Amino acid sequence: MIRTILTYPNPELKKKSTPVAVVTDSVRELVQDLAESMYNAPGVGLAAPQVGIHQRVIIIDISGKSEPPNLIVAINPTIVHAEGEAYDEEGCLSVPNYAANVRRYARVIVKALDLEGAERTWEAEGLLAIAFQHEIDHLDGVLFVDHLSTLKRELFQRKARKAAEEKR
Repeated sequence: MIRTILTYPNPELKKKSTPVAVVTDSVRELVQDLAESMYNAPGVGLAAPQVGIHQRVIIIDISGKSEPPNLIVAINPTIVHAEGEAYDEEGCLSVPNYAANVRRYARVIVKALDLEGAERTWEAEGLLAIAFQHEIDHLDGVLFVDHLSTLKRELFQRKARKAAEEKR
């Protein structure tokens, strides 16, 4: 089922998510809904809080349009190692029509559970490392715009307020 993706400034996006105690059929159904919603949007990642579910579940697929899908499911993901520095443009399905350069780690090692409840480890760099960090931030109520300088964040917030006023 395609779910509605919450957008800034929805306060639900700022809430911290709780860990998944057991990977159940309802968690697997959530993952299926997240995948359908992400591919429909389209995006390269989606976190459960972006559809109003405050559980620590993310999905990522950085495969290109001409490549077969390669869905990564990470339940209770944790970055266990990070190094280097990357500074690249990011966007977000919850922050439509806005992108900005964000400083992130260049390489990360992430541990999480898969759909069967087994522990998995990913060593990621480039776009995958950025996507992991971006989606894990969502689980903690952090948006990519929260990483911007004060000036850039204020400019974004003004632009977002103006867009919201024009919709009224």
